[in-house]
Amino acid sequence: MNGHSLGYSGNHTDANGFPFGVRYRKLILRSLIKYETYTLDNGLTVVLHHDPKRTVVAVNVLYKVGSRNDPPGRTGFAHLFEHLMFAGSENVPDFDDALQLAGGENNAFTSADYTLYHETLPAANLETALWLESDRMRQLLFSEKSLKTQKKVVVEEFKETCLEEPYGDLYHHLNELVYKVHPYRWPVIGEKFEHIEEATLADVKDFFYRYYRPDNAVLSVAGGFQPDRIREQIAEWFADIPASSPDHLRPELPVEPEQKETRRKTVRADVPSPVIYLNFRTPGRLHPDFPAIDILCFLLGTGRSSLLYRRLVRDGDLFAEVSASHNDSLDSGAILIDARPAEDADYADARAALFSTIREMKENGVSQEQLDKVINRLEQSNHYKTISVVSRATELAFYASLGQPEMINTELDRYLSVTVEDVNRVAREYLREELLSEVEYLVEEEENEGMEE
Repeated sequence: MNGHSLGYSGNHTDANGFPFGVRYRKLILRSLIKYETYTLDNGLTVVLHHDPKRTVVAVNVLYKVGSRNDPPGRTGFAHLFEHLMFAGSENVPDFDDALQLAGGENNAFTSADYTLYHETLPAANLETALWLESDRMRQLLFSEKSLKTQKKVVVEEFKETCLEEPYGDLYHHLNELVYKVHPYRWPVIGEKFEHIEEATLADVKDFFYRYYRPDNAVLSVAGGFQPDRIREQIAEWFADIPASSPDHLRPELPVEPEQKETRRKTVRADVPSPVIYLNFRTPGRLHPDFPAIDILCFLLGTGRSSLLYRRLVRDGDLFAEVSASHNDSLDSGAILIDARPAEDADYADARAALFSTIREMKENGVSQEQLDKVINRLEQSNHYKTISVVSRATELAFYASLGQPEMINTELDRYLSVTVEDVNRVAREYLREELLSEVEYLVEEEENEGMEE
């Protein structure tokens, strides 16, 4: 499960994927995360979470722009822009150096839906982060030199991860199979590296003034800041940054038509072994079924107690690896299954067993006992997750970008209200063949039957 679902991750787990030493309770008592939110006159959404016990602050700036907003013929541009944001602004020639001098660290990532920049530093140096983020929001340093440098970096990244690694072009094949009109049809890194090579400084400026404006952003601050001064500090650095202008409107995205048929593609390539990737299309992040689908993915293919692992790896010896995850993009999601047959397994038999196990989940469903174990694990995971002030800042920025910052306190309740009937219903609803897109990689030198159930 990816992004901002209440996922199930962590290294301190037993053979079933649950934390060691935990005596599960039906309900873990938790305190609500207190926050306040407001909007500056220029449209910047601000979310504040004060924790007086912290000696650090986490500062996040989320821009509501991702690869789905890449301009025509410039796929991968949102990702390129993430790199450009560290190449200097009007008063800051080197972002990283300035932050490190204040004892801070930072990172950033681009998704299909948004781009997030985050810093952690001593609370006493909060204004350094506010200055740095406001300076590059106000006026990025546009130069042919920095553009040329970052284009080279991104193109090399594309070649290394997509062209030179086995299965590296998976999401090029899979996304274009699933989506026909929506810009999710290319991966975050872009459709082709030539789109990045051809990017101009004019493209950069247009993208900046269209998407990197305060009215398209969220600023979240969490930690040990001074609550009586924080609003004044934010206003000092951000209030006079101009909002979007009428000549830089943000276009509406096309709506992907309903999928009504199974779609399949075979890729013969220089890969070490065959692999099967299945994508069952699901609704977007805010759909009421989202929590039940998330739990279904865990029970289907996360950890050694999951159905896919028990049937195909532990008991069947047909697969070396198999897992299920939940793509939680805003406009449309997916149940993703990644399966690598065992080296000595018959490929056709393995593939047939994979689909048979998926049908078993649809037909037999899950039990109350299985659901209770997941809920207990979920509560424990969420408890540890909310301890981190960095996680709190990130979650608040994300939920505020959806216009629902209260979800930081209500999202867990959505999961706790999921019933066995809900999980079994979404299994029948979304594990349907007409919602399936499949990409199989076959070893180039081999002849396989493939695509037979």
